[in-house]
Amino acid sequence: MKGTNTKWVVTGLLLGILMSAMDNTIVATAMGTIVADLGGLNQFVWVTSAYMVATMAGMPIFGKLSDMYGRKKFFVFGLIVFLLGSALCGLAQTMTQLSLFRAVQGIGGGALMPIAFTIIFDMFPPEKRGKMTGMLGAVFGLSSVLGPLLGAYITDTIGWHWVFYVNVPIGIVSLALILGFYHESAVHRKQRIDWTGAVTLVVAIVSLMFALELGGESDYGWASPKILLLFAAFAVFFIAFVFAERKAADPILPFWLFKRRLFASSQVLAFLYGGTFIILTVYIPLFVQAVYGGSATNAGFILTPMMLGSVAGSALGGIFQTKVPFRRLMTVSVIAFFAGMALLAFMTPDTSRVLLTIYMMLAGFGVGFSFSMLPTASMHNLELQYRGTANSTNSFLRSFGMTLGITVFGAIQSSVMANRLKDAFAGQASASQFGGSDLRQVFQADVRAKIPPDILDKIVNAMSDSITRMFLVALIPIALAAVAVALMGGAKAGSDGGH
Repeated sequence: MKGTNTKWVVTGLLLGILMSAMDNTIVATAMGTIVADLGGLNQFVWVTSAYMVATMAGMPIFGKLSDMYGRKKFFVFGLIVFLLGSALCGLAQTMTQLSLFRAVQGIGGGALMPIAFTIIFDMFPPEKRGKMTGMLGAVFGLSSVLGPLLGAYITDTIGWHWVFYVNVPIGIVSLALILGFYHESAVHRKQRIDWTGAVTLVVAIVSLMFALELGGESDYGWASPKILLLFAAFAVFFIAFVFAERKAADPILPFWLFKRRLFASSQVLAFLYGGTFIILTVYIPLFVQAVYGGSATNAGFILTPMMLGSVAGSALGGIFQTKVPFRRLMTVSVIAFFAGMALLAFMTPDTSRVLLTIYMMLAGFGVGFSFSMLPTASMHNLELQYRGTANSTNSFLRSFGMTLGITVFGAIQSSVMANRLKDAFAGQASASQFGGSDLRQVFQADVRAKIPPDILDKIVNAMSDSITRMFLVALIPIALAAVAVALMGGAKAGSDGGH
């Protein structure tokens, strides 16, 4: 791309990915303070849900639009909308306003992640793509772990408003670099906009995401009419989407892509890895807080080894993907991930921090390969006009896997925890007497100190068992991922085979 300064463009893309990928997790640790300030305890779930739903609904649409009209337009659009949403979130006076502005943020975020990887694929020749996607993948992995720590620190030292305001200077720098140094080729194939496919897909995604996000909450049980209605709406509109795509001249998601073995297996892997990696980032800090004691912020630092492992895996995957077939590298990935999860599944309250650190590094190393390799594998040997669609599908399925994973595995952990507590106490004093209905409160230092040692041991053992049992069940989707890896074929970045 003539006139493009690749160094500064890559820097702009890295900043955009860091900002958007981190935003969902950075808010999580600030939610307690936000609720205390704004009120609306019964509405706080919408703050997370609105962002995630808007992001996922936007991903396939922006991916297709970038194929049709250019990457730069929609990456810049995403940045501007994301920055506007961030500024408005910081100014929010009520929980309703914050939820609405988070949806604005999410619309922008839906454009940033998939288009950034596609721009890298467009800019660099095959022999250099691996290194670049490895760098972007490392930033993505870094953000998932860095977010909670940064959110807790900013909230404690400056205030929750700055969890959102911090995006503004980062985004402005990213915007300036992309506008100033990225000069895109103007060659794009004119296509019709598949409005029927776009509308049915968005309604289906929004219905499913709200059902998964809200289902099981105190106000919305899984069998409640509203949740069942959302699932029904998803089924109806998804079927309508499939019919629309089969007839559309230029569909939002061309189904023929799934006939390509490497593309199809990459999508399955993104979904399975997303659904299993997310539970490590959520439940390992809780395990540390429960078993070893200490604050939630300090517990979050225990994820640092997993972050370093994922960065190393992403970098190695990027470096070697032009020299070694995708299947071989992802075989290393799935073996390391399975081994790390298996070791974590057999932890006990007596497991040392040193061993926990090793287990996390191994699991993080395995997952890290997927951050750099799956986007590249999704776009491998695809023409320019399909790359945005392919990569946005991969990003969407990873995010969908994360949402479904945290819902399913969270339900498993809660069920096991309830059964263990019932067996342990058998009508005696229980954890709820000390921490209220939220058992996480039991592991706060001030509450923990008031609990008699014999009761605390029962609570700790119950929490430990519930988390490790969940990790054990997570080995099933990782084993399925091994099957998907075996089906990837012999292609490597820059080659022409493997379809």
